[in-house]
Amino acid sequence: MFRLLDTLRRLPSPVTAARLAAEMEVSERTIYRDIDTLRASGAIIDGEAGFGFTLTEDSAVPPQMFDRIEIEALVLGLSWLQWQGDAELIDAAERALAKVVASLPERKAAEARHVASLSYVFQPRDEAPPHMAVLRRAIWDECVVDLTYRDRNGDETRRMIWPLAVVYTEHKLWLMAWCCLRRDFRRFQMVNIEALTVTQESFRPRRVPLLRDMFEQMRGRER
Repeated sequence: MFRLLDTLRRLPSPVTAARLAAEMEVSERTIYRDIDTLRASGAIIDGEAGFGFTLTEDSAVPPQMFDRIEIEALVLGLSWLQWQGDAELIDAAERALAKVVASLPERKAAEARHVASLSYVFQPRDEAPPHMAVLRRAIWDECVVDLTYRDRNGDETRRMIWPLAVVYTEHKLWLMAWCCLRRDFRRFQMVNIEALTVTQESFRPRRVPLLRDMFEQMRGRER
C-alpha cells in the first residue's frame, strides 16, 4: 500500500492502471483491488478503469503548511540532487518531494509545481561511484571500512577507516574519515576509491564527536 501511494504521488496524473502495474510489477487486477483498499482507508483517489487515477487527498501524509519561499527552498534543494546525487539519493529526493506536495493544500501544491527557482548544472559531476549506497549505510551504522584507494601518485593503498561523512563540493565528491593507520583525519576523493568492504567492527559512538572535531580543525586551518 505504501509503495502504491508513493507511486501515485510521484507519477504525473492521471496514472493508468497499466502504468501502475508496470511500476509495481503486479497485475492490473491487483492495482484495482489495492486502489479500493486505499480508498476504504481514507485516501481520496479520483478516476476509474480506462481513464487513470489521481491521488487528491493522501491520508498517509499529515497536512503541512509552508509559505511560498519555504516551498521554493524545498523544491530547489531536492531538485538539485537530480544533478549531484547518486541513483539512491535521486530516487529518495523524488519520493520526498512527492510527499511534500501531497501534504500541501491545493493552492500551495500548485505553487510547488510551478516554482520560480529551478536548478540546472551545465557540467554535471561525473557519475556517482557504485559503492555510494553501501558507504552511506556504513556511515549511518558507524562500521569500520576496509578501503582500497588510489592516491594522487596513482599508487594503490589499503586503509582501515572510520567513515564520517560524504561531502559534496562543486566539482568533486569526498569521503571524510578517520584513518586508523595515520591516527588522524583524512579525506578521500570518491572517484579514486577502487573497492571497499564494510566490516563487522563498530566505532560507535565516536562518529558525531569526531566529525565535529574534524570540521573544527578544518575551520582552524582556514583562519
